Amino acid sequence: MTRRIARTAQIGALVLALVLVPAALAARGGGGKPGGTSGTSTLSKPVMVTDTGTPGLSYGDTVTFNVSTSASVPSVELDCYQNAAIVYQATTGYYATYMWSNNYTLKSFVWKSGAADCTATLYNTNKNGARTTLATESFPVGA
Repeated sequence: MTRRIARTAQIGALVLALVLVPAALAARGGGGKPGGTSGTSTLSKPVMVTDTGTPGLSYGDTVTFNVSTSASVPSVELDCYQNAAIVYQATTGYYATYMWSNNYTLKSFVWKSGAADCTATLYNTNKNGARTTLATESFPVGA
């Protein structure tokens, strides 16, 4: 039984770290130019991966982004809001050693339905953990 409790504690610590590390890096902030490009970096509008069947980009769709940059460790953070309250936040890496999917499913346990306003931010994190914004792209998501 003690092994089971220890294993559960380890998993809980890992989940907590995965939640807190992106937030801590985001808080460090950084300047940048909004509007899709900055120097040699570009961030596309959302590209549909899976469509829920409603017209246009909408709640429940899965999207990704096309990224072009010379940055060493580029990532894209996607934040979506309903009435100024954040309902979705996810970050994926766009570098060779990133092991997970670059897809974002536009729903969450907080965002149960409805339209939202989203902003994707392309950024680079240096070896000291400082974050520099390279490009941003804002877009609406329908209900």
